[in-house]
Amino acid sequence: MPLLAVLGLRDPEGSDWSRLRGLQYAQLTRTQRWRIVVHAVCAILTIALFAGKAPTLLLVTFVAALLGSMVITLRSNHGVSTSERPRVTRAELDEKARAAACVAVAWCIPMLGFASFAGDAERAGLGLLIAVLLVGSSLALGAAPLATIIFGAITGSVTIGSFLWFGQFPLALAIAMLLVTVTYGVASVARLHLAACLAEAGVAEQSEVVSLLLREFEENQADWLWQIDTNRMIRGASPRLAYALGRPVEEVEGKPFLEMIAGEAWETGQFPASLHDLAERLKRRESFSNLLVKVAIGREHRWWELSGTPMLDDNGAYLGIRGVGSDVTEQRESSEKIAYLARYDTLTGLPNRLMLTEALGDALRYAEQWRTRCAFLMIDLDRFKAVNDSLGHLIGDKLLAQVSARLKALMGENELCGRLGGDEFAIVIRDASERGCVERVAKNVIARLSQPYEVDHHTLYVGASVGSAIGPRDGKTVEELMRNADLALYRAKDDGGNEHRSYEPLLHANAEERRQLEFALRQALERRELVLNYQPVVDATSESVVSFEALVRWNSTDHGPISPGKFVPIAEDTRLIVPIGTWVLEQACREATRWPEHVRIAVNVSPEQLFEPDFATTVVRALTASGLEARRLELEVTESIFLRDASVARSSLEQVMALGCTVALDDFGTGYSSLGYLRKIKFSTIKVDRSFVTGAAQDSKESLAIIRAVVAMAESLEMSTTAEGVESAEEADMIRRLGCTKIQGYYFGRPMPAEDALRLFRRRPAVPERLRA
Repeated sequence: MPLLAVLGLRDPEGSDWSRLRGLQYAQLTRTQRWRIVVHAVCAILTIALFAGKAPTLLLVTFVAALLGSMVITLRSNHGVSTSERPRVTRAELDEKARAAACVAVAWCIPMLGFASFAGDAERAGLGLLIAVLLVGSSLALGAAPLATIIFGAITGSVTIGSFLWFGQFPLALAIAMLLVTVTYGVASVARLHLAACLAEAGVAEQSEVVSLLLREFEENQADWLWQIDTNRMIRGASPRLAYALGRPVEEVEGKPFLEMIAGEAWETGQFPASLHDLAERLKRRESFSNLLVKVAIGREHRWWELSGTPMLDDNGAYLGIRGVGSDVTEQRESSEKIAYLARYDTLTGLPNRLMLTEALGDALRYAEQWRTRCAFLMIDLDRFKAVNDSLGHLIGDKLLAQVSARLKALMGENELCGRLGGDEFAIVIRDASERGCVERVAKNVIARLSQPYEVDHHTLYVGASVGSAIGPRDGKTVEELMRNADLALYRAKDDGGNEHRSYEPLLHANAEERRQLEFALRQALERRELVLNYQPVVDATSESVVSFEALVRWNSTDHGPISPGKFVPIAEDTRLIVPIGTWVLEQACREATRWPEHVRIAVNVSPEQLFEPDFATTVVRALTASGLEARRLELEVTESIFLRDASVARSSLEQVMALGCTVALDDFGTGYSSLGYLRKIKFSTIKVDRSFVTGAAQDSKESLAIIRAVVAMAESLEMSTTAEGVESAEEADMIRRLGCTKIQGYYFGRPMPAEDALRLFRRRPAVPERLRA
């Protein structure tokens, strides 16, 4: 605190000095009576000292001036005395300074007016009275030094001047030394008093804040104060604590704290672990914070959060424990619900991926510790997508719920099943050391999940494919084991589904090869590594070429020639088939313009292409760029397009047929067949799969019957039929007898480059040997 600010001569910025001045001058109201008495006594002594020596008029003037200055001083102090929180502004401070100056001027009258009418003794006596007033002022007004300094400066200067005028130099020096001492003392006392006032005000303010907080805390229904004595009995029970205990205050006061919150467990002794923990802490008389305790209030279980601190007297003796508590039952239930949602699937109620991952991690640690084996099985539903797409997601969700219930019923104490997402489930086998354990669980799962389901009056059939990995043999970490089980599942799906496959190191090699091929395939178009070959389709009677099927081939710079059986599935899975299919369509149309006008070009269309919103635009663009007539373009589709969204597939096909293109149904009878599609969509050709041709050549009654049925159906629907995979003259003769209108196979020509296909038309169409050449 700056000295000038303490003395009241300046108010620095940054603090509430009006309040600080109020604290300074608050003491004046407590000493003003004694100050008046001292001034009155000194005035009487002065009158007595100069009575009969100084003129009466001067004596009356002095008394009148002193009384007037006292009235002015009382008025200046009135505002401070009547305020509970005094504040003294700069204007009020100036007013008090003027009042002090008035008092000082009143006391200058005797020294200036009386001194010349008396001798050295009277002047010395008057100087002594002035000194008494200075000392008294420093004691009474030490907290407010400005009044003392003004009084001392005026009266002291006049007294010193008077003594010097009359030659009383020692007295002048004494008064000067007294004035300096008083000034220094007043400044020190004022500084200490102001610091003490600040500390006292701070403590009072803190006490008020604490009282306010405690009052608000007590009024909060969720929180309360509690206190127990050395015997752990409740003392000073608050209404809020009694409310939390569900009892009146009089029934709570003096009762054992643990008995009040233990409920029926107090009689049986079967306390929750958290209550045991609280009892131990109370017994050890230690502090604790945010301790979660399960309590019983009546017949209801609640969760309390308690904090407590031991109470000690001035001698350090233990008096008990006091603390705060709150009911956190709702927060606890919300936390438990959040924890449940974080680890359980909301649709099926099964553990989710997070919980399965944690369980598999525990199983791996258990296997490593006890030298056993664990297992992870991944399950994917077969044909679930068809159900979801055809009947809707609501039916699909209900089906998943029934699948989950069947899986859960199959689990023993050693197994945990859960849902990874979509139609993928998983099983963690903690101890899979028993021979055949994994195979048995997988077979049970496949058999149980393959049984029919009844969902909203629909009888549904889905199968299950299972891939498994053994830990730590097939993976020492959770990530490795899950990845390898996924590879095994992928193999099971590739083998036709409804199968169980175990992980083999070769699967990892295949997956790595697939990854490398996928990376290379993404650059195949840019590198111009893809080429088209064309396989002829001949008329069954004349054996003349009526069309070519465009077949894409890939000769990779990094991997060499890649079989379509390898890269086409990769292209479909990664949707690279869309740009590749567009390129094939454009190239095939461009090449077909070089052939005779009666020869068509057939292009295979993937479901991924067909479900593109602008598929019809892509076809128009290819025809326009090449100049090929729409009637010469035939698009080949498989029955799988109807499994995703039959309405979208039908719409896309109808748009391209409206352009004049024809549509052929490839591999008929090998997949999901429905005669309803043949009635709704006007296919131009039905292609008989080579498996039936091979079977018929081997006198398979079933294959022969299927071919005859397809031919008869096509004729009735005014469609042509193409037999695929004909490799000999005998097979060709048989196909003719069965009534197929067109033939495709190695006997009439293998897939060939564009130039070789064009060369066929530069020769006279003839026998199969010439086509094969």
